[in-house]
Parts: sequence; C-alpha cells; structure tokens
Amino acid sequence: MTNRTIRIWTLIHKWTSLICTVFMLLLCLTGLPLIFHDEIEALTEEDTLPQMPADTPLKSLDDAVAAALATYPGERPLFLSFDVDRPVVNVTTGPGARPPVSQMHISAIDLRTTRILADLNDDKGFMHVMLRLHVDMFAGLPGELFLGFMGFLLFLATLSGVVIYAPFMRKLSFGTVRAGRSRRLKWLDLHNMLGIVTLMWVVVVGLTGVINTLSVPLVAYWRANELAAMIAPYEGKPVPERFASVDAAVRTAMEAAPGMRPQFVAFPGVRFSSNHHYAVWLKGATPATSRILTPALIDAETGAFTDMRSMPWYMLALRLSQPLHFGDYGGLPMKVLWAVLDVLTIIILGSGLYLWIARRRNTQDHGVVGPGLRTIAGEAAE
Repeated sequence: MTNRTIRIWTLIHKWTSLICTVFMLLLCLTGLPLIFHDEIEALTEEDTLPQMPADTPLKSLDDAVAAALATYPGERPLFLSFDVDRPVVNVTTGPGARPPVSQMHISAIDLRTTRILADLNDDKGFMHVMLRLHVDMFAGLPGELFLGFMGFLLFLATLSGVVIYAPFMRKLSFGTVRAGRSRRLKWLDLHNMLGIVTLMWVVVVGLTGVINTLSVPLVAYWRANELAAMIAPYEGKPVPERFASVDAAVRTAMEAAPGMRPQFVAFPGVRFSSNHHYAVWLKGATPATSRILTPALIDAETGAFTDMRSMPWYMLALRLSQPLHFGDYGGLPMKVLWAVLDVLTIIILGSGLYLWIARRRNTQDHGVVGPGLRTIAGEAAE
C-alpha cells in the first residue's frame, strides 16, 4: 500500500468520523435503554390484566374495536395488533385515515371482557423520548434520513479504520496497549483494539440502522408497486362507508395461510393497506418464521379474500433488520451482549474524539506531520 493510498484512507477515516461522532454517541446512549425496553416496561408498568379462569371465552375483535370507538367518539379504526402472550389486543384509532401520531389513540383491550386496560399513548415518558431521539431526533422523516446518512458515514469510518489498521499493527502484537507510555498512545492503542474487536457488530448494527431509516420510502415504494398490482381491480374505489367484520376478515386470512398467525390488521385507507381492504399481516408460527410477515388483503366491504403475496426482498430486509438492530433475536443474553458492545462503541467514539483533539494540540506545539504512512508508523514506534 502506497503512502498516497494510506493518506487518502486516513483522511476518509478522519472526516467521516468527525462528522458522525456526535450523532453516533447520541444513538449509542439512547440505544442502551432501548435494548432493554421490554424488561424496563415490565418493571415500570403495572399489569392491569385481571386474573380469570383459563377457559374464559373471548369476545370478538369487532367488540374490541367497538369498545375503543366508544371511548373516542368520532374517530375511526386504524390498526389492530395482537399481544404475544396475553388475551389482549391494541386498537389504534384516529380522526382520519392518516392522522399525525399526536392525534392517534392506542387502547389496550382485554378480549375476555372488552374492558380497556390502558391508554398506550405515552408521548412524554422516558422511553418515548429515548425512542424519538434514536429514530429521528424529533425531526420526522428528515431526521430519520439524516441519521441514516450518519450511519453510512459510520460504515465508511469503520471500513477506513480497518484499512489503516494494518500498517499500524506492523510493529505491535494484537491487543497491545502501551499503558506505560503517554496518555495519547494508550488511548490510541485502546481505540484501535476495541475498533477491531467490535468491527462486525458496528457494521451490522450500523447498516441495519441505515435500513431502518429508509422505512417510509420503502413502504411507499411497496405501495406504489406490489400493493398497486394486488389491488388493480379495485382502482378508484373509495373507502367503504361501513366495514365488514374484522373478526371474519382475520379468520379468512388465516384460512388462506394455514399455520400462520396474525400480527396486526391495517384498516382501509392507512399506510399499510389499500383504500378498500383490510390488510391482515400474518407471521410464521415458528421462531425462524415469526419475523417474516405476509399481507393478506380482504375486501373490507364484502369480507371476501382478494390476494396474498410474499413481501419483496427490500421489505424483508427492512423487517429482519429491525429486531437485529436492537438484539431482539436471542432473548436477554443477546441483549446483554448488545449492551456491552454498545458501551465499547461509546468508548471508541469518545477516544477517537479525544485523539483528534490531542493531535491538534500536538501539531500546534511541534509542527505539522502529513497524515500518511509516516504518521501512522511513527505512532506505532513511539
């Protein structure tokens, strides 16, 4: 590798790191509590589900939707999702088909009694603030796309760091930390070692984060292509004035896909459905297939089955990247591993910023040295 090549990669590493470091620190710090969001919610939220016999019959989904609408008169149903291990459904309502999140109401409803257990519109709590900072910094879609670009810069910074790591390691054994030398050298060694140790994790979490920030444009592309082809015979039809039974729609979708279970239902007119259909999003019944969703379209006026297609590769990538980004695949042990690697990444980012500041001070005191092979080799030999 020539001196010019190393100089280019060093500049790439320097500037991509400097631009994204502050935002990556924000994402790492907010990501820590989000990794354990299930455990934190279990500790801080009181379970209001009453104890009842296991064989207590369940009410229909239509009864649950009616209970939510009775609580918020003048609104219409938007989504209905299913609790994983409790006889509870979450019904989202709003004044129109696509209201802002601030105008939506989410009600957790006991399917045995149709009693509303909780109002899930927590837009002021600690976890909500952490999530918004992590997702879009309270800036909506522009904030999401900006953080996606920062994630791409992190990937470039990581890649360039690996490239310039090779000449740096020529005179040092792997994992060497020269604790007896200057503070800057000690942090340089620690920065490089932790960077290599966390390399794959940073790449995986960084790239899945970038994919997640593309959720809105990817769903829009899916609607304009895949969904449009599925609902072509219904083109131009308005949203029905009265909806057919959502309970019957879910049963029809499950009959069309034996062995699959519903994860959520999108009502007509919302972003994940069409103007004339229920979109019953089904998932596999095994751990391996439970992350893969398949939409079944049910005519919301007649209740008849319309179409069902597997998700295209880009939507599948989006779906699989979301739990992988937060370590949700392997239970608590994987979450702990994710948290440890997150803390190590915070140390890498902080030490990188410190090294840049220390180098600027050193340059001012002792003159400028070009950022090429002589710089890296000289630091290694100090």
